[in-house]
Amino acid sequence: MTAAGTAIGAVAEARTVPGALGVALRARRAEGAKLLVPYVTGGLSDDWTDVVAAVVAGGADAVEVGIPFSDPVMDGPTIQEASVRALDRGTTPASVLAELARVDAGVPLVAMTYYNLAFRMGDLRFARSLAAAGVAGAILPDLPLEESLAWEAQAAEAGVETVLLAAPVTPPDRLATIARRSRGFVYGVSRMGITGERASLAASAAVMARRLKAVTDTPVLIGFGISTPAQAVEVCAEADGVVVASALLRELLDGGGPQAAAEFVGRMRAALDAG
Repeated sequence: MTAAGTAIGAVAEARTVPGALGVALRARRAEGAKLLVPYVTGGLSDDWTDVVAAVVAGGADAVEVGIPFSDPVMDGPTIQEASVRALDRGTTPASVLAELARVDAGVPLVAMTYYNLAFRMGDLRFARSLAAAGVAGAILPDLPLEESLAWEAQAAEAGVETVLLAAPVTPPDRLATIARRSRGFVYGVSRMGITGERASLAASAAVMARRLKAVTDTPVLIGFGISTPAQAVEVCAEADGVVVASALLRELLDGGGPQAAAEFVGRMRAALDAG
C-alpha cells in the first residue's frame, strides 16, 4: 500500500471509534441535553484561561479555543478584533498551548485556527502539540476537503479529532462526505458569510441542521451568528447543539471577565435545558 493509501486507511479506521470529544458529546446527547460549545480567543487577556474555566462552570459541554491568526478569513469583525488584541499582547500558538496545558477544563477542548500554522510546523508535530496541551479536537476552516486527508490521518494518529464544516450551499454528495469524515461533531454553518452577531436566526440554519441529521449520527452543531438564548433554542429544535462565538467575545471585548462569561453561557444553558 502507498503512503497515501496508508494515511487514508488510518483515517477510515480511526473514525470507527470516536475519541474524547465525540464520546463526551454523544454521552451528553444520550442524556437528552442540547450541546453548548462556546468559543474563547486564546491569549485575549491575562485571565483568558479563567474565562475557559468560567464558561465550563456556566454549562459548556466543550470549549472551542481560537489560536489567533493574522488573516482570519472566515471570521467577522468581533473575532478579528479579539484576534488582533491577542496578537498585540504577544500571543503565539506556543503560548496558547502552553497555557492550555495548565488548564483542567473538565470538558473537551477544541482548537480552531488556520492551516498555515499547522503547515508551518508540520501536520503531525502540530497535532501532537495540540494533544500534549490537552486539546481533543481541531477545526481548520480554510483547509479544503480535497486536501485534508493527510492532516486528518496525522491528527488521528496524535489522538486529535478533526471537525469539518458544512455550508448551506454544500451539495448533497459533498455534505455526505463531510459528515462521514468529520469527527467529534459536524459543524454546520448557519448562513453564508463570515462569523458575527445576528439579530435574527437565518432560515438556512434549520435547513442545514436537518440536512446533516439526515446523513449522520455524529452530533450536529450549528454556528455562525447564534447570538441569543432564544436563537440557540430555535436552532436546537433541529440540531444537537450550537457553537456560540461572537456574542460571547463581544461581552469580553467590552470589558466583561470570567464572571460575565459564566453568566452569558449560563443563560444559554438554562434556555437550552428549558427547551
